[in-house]
Amino acid sequence: MTENILIAIAWPYANAEIHVGNITGSHLAGDIVARYHRLKGRNVAMVSGTDSHGTPVTLRAEDEGITPEKVYKRFHEGFLELFQEMGISYDIFTTTHTESHHKVAQTIFLALKKNGYLYPKKSMQWFSPSANRFLPDRYVEGTCYICGEEGARSDQCDSCGNVLEPAKLKNPIAKSGDTLELRETEHFYLDLSKLEPKVADFLRERSEHMRDTVLGESLSKIESQGLLPRPITRDLDWGIPVPVDGWDGKCLYVWFEAVIGYLSAPIELSKISETLDAWQDWWTNPDARQLHFIGKDNIFFHTALWPAELMGAGTEFMQLFTGEEKKLTLPHDVPANQFMNLEGQKISGSKNWAVWGRDALTRYDPDALRYYLTVNMPESKDSDWDWEFFLAHNNNELVANWGNLANRVLSFCYKHWDGKIPAVGVDTLRESDLNLLAAMEAGFASVGDLLEAVKIRSALNEAMRLATEVNKYLDTSAPWKEMKVDKEEAAKSVYTALKAIDSLKIIFAPFLPFTSEKLNQIFGYDNPLFGEQFVESVEDALGEHTVLRYKGVEGEQWKASQLKPGAAFNKPEPLFKKLDKEIVEEERARLG
Repeated sequence: MTENILIAIAWPYANAEIHVGNITGSHLAGDIVARYHRLKGRNVAMVSGTDSHGTPVTLRAEDEGITPEKVYKRFHEGFLELFQEMGISYDIFTTTHTESHHKVAQTIFLALKKNGYLYPKKSMQWFSPSANRFLPDRYVEGTCYICGEEGARSDQCDSCGNVLEPAKLKNPIAKSGDTLELRETEHFYLDLSKLEPKVADFLRERSEHMRDTVLGESLSKIESQGLLPRPITRDLDWGIPVPVDGWDGKCLYVWFEAVIGYLSAPIELSKISETLDAWQDWWTNPDARQLHFIGKDNIFFHTALWPAELMGAGTEFMQLFTGEEKKLTLPHDVPANQFMNLEGQKISGSKNWAVWGRDALTRYDPDALRYYLTVNMPESKDSDWDWEFFLAHNNNELVANWGNLANRVLSFCYKHWDGKIPAVGVDTLRESDLNLLAAMEAGFASVGDLLEAVKIRSALNEAMRLATEVNKYLDTSAPWKEMKVDKEEAAKSVYTALKAIDSLKIIFAPFLPFTSEKLNQIFGYDNPLFGEQFVESVEDALGEHTVLRYKGVEGEQWKASQLKPGAAFNKPEPLFKKLDKEIVEEERARLG
C-alpha cells in the first residue's frame, strides 16, 4: 500500500524577502525530505503558502500607503519565483487569502466552539485614541515583564519565547508613535487548559522521533507554565471574519488561522486537481505521516497549540465540512531547525545583514547554494553562514570530489568507448568491483534511513562519503593506467565506476536535484528523476490568486543503478563551477 506523506512547511509572512536563514530553516529541509519520499514512490503532498493576514503585512501596507492585498501579492510573487529557481518543489504553495482557507479556518473555529473549547471574554487591550482603533500586538512593543528584554511584542517575547499578556507589558510604545491607553474589548478564547493533558500525552507519544530540542522545550513549557487560554480573535479588518453573528469588525487571530493552512492547502490542491477527496489521504488516514518543518521560534505553536486545535475540533470538523464522522490526523514529527546566523552576527533584514535568496541566485547555481545550506543546516544548534566556508565547501567537495568524479569518468569513457557504456559481462566483474557496487546499494539504505529520521546533514555527509569511496576505488584500479595494458580490465573498472556514479546520482538527487537531473540526461535516461514546477492562476470568491504547483513522476526510483552495458550516453559536461576566492570579499562588502 502506498504511504501518504504530508510535508507541511512554515508559511512566510508577506512583508519581507526570504533569506538563506529562512530557506535552510524550513523550506529546503522540507524539500529534501519530500524529494526523497517521492523517489521512494510515496504519495507526497508538500504544502505551504504566503501568510497574507499577519500584522507585519498591515504594517508594511500602512508604511507604503497601499492595501494589504497589494502588499501580500507582491511578496507572494517573489516567493514563487524564488522557489522555482531554488527547486523548492511545492505540490502547492498558495496563500491564506483564499476561499478555501477562509472556509476551513472558520469551520475549525465552529467545531471548537461546538465542542465547548471556545468562550467569549472581555479583556484590556492597547487602544490608539488618535487612530480610533485597537492596535494589533505587533504594533505595540515594550519591555518583557518576564525576562526584562526590550523590544518584546505585547503578545509574545521572542527573547524568552513566552506568551505575554498585553496589559502587563512594561514601557509600552506604539510603533506608529500613537498615544496608548488600555481599553476593554471582547474576544473569543481557546481554552487550552482543557486540552493540556491530551497535548502532553501526544508529545510523550512522539518522544521516539521528535528532536530533543523540540520535545524538551515543549514539555518543559507545559510543565512550568501550563497551557493557558489564549484569544483567537482580534479587532482587525484585514483577515478572516469571525463566523458568529454580532462580531463584525473582528477577525480570526493570525496565530490561530495561519497554521490551519496545512489543512486548507491540501484541500485547495484537491479542488484544483479535481480530485475532491484526495486531501483525506493525508488528513483522515490514520497511517499517514505529517512532518512539520519550521524554525525554532515557532516550535511551541506547532507542538502544542496546533495539535490542541486539531484535538479540540475532533470529529466535529469533518461533520461540518463533509458530513462524515472522521478524526483529523496529528503531526507525526516537528523537525524544527535552529537559526542560521551570518558572518558571526544575527541576520537582520532591516540592517541588510542578510543573504537574500533571489539575489544570491543571480550569482550562484541553485545546487551550490543548496549544498552549503544543507551541510550547514542548523538542525540541533545555531549555525553560521560564512562566505569563506561557502567557497571551500563548493570547491573542495562539490567540485573536487563529487563533480570531478562524475565528469572525469564519463569523459574518459566517452572518449575511449565512443560514447557507450563498456559492454562488459556482469559475471566477469572482480571482487573489488562487486564490493563497490554492494557499497553503493547499501548506501540507499544508510542514506534513506537517515532521511526517514530527518537527519538531513548526516544523510548528505553519508552520500559524500560514498562518493569518496568511488574515488578511492579509482585510485586503486586506475583505469587510465589499465588502458595502456589491458583495455578489457579497464572496461570493468570504468563500467563499475559508472554504475556507482549512476547510483550516486539518485542518492544525491534530494539534495542536488538540478545536477542530478542533468546527470540523468547525460546517462541517456528517458524518464526524469523529478517532475516539473509550474505557476497557475486560480479564481475563487475572494478574487484571483496565483499558486505554485508540482507535477510528479510516478514509480519508485530510490534504487541502485539500472545502467546497461553497451548503452549509449550523451557527451558529458561539468556539473559544478569552481568559484574564485575573490567572491569572499565581494560578498562581505555587500553586507550591511
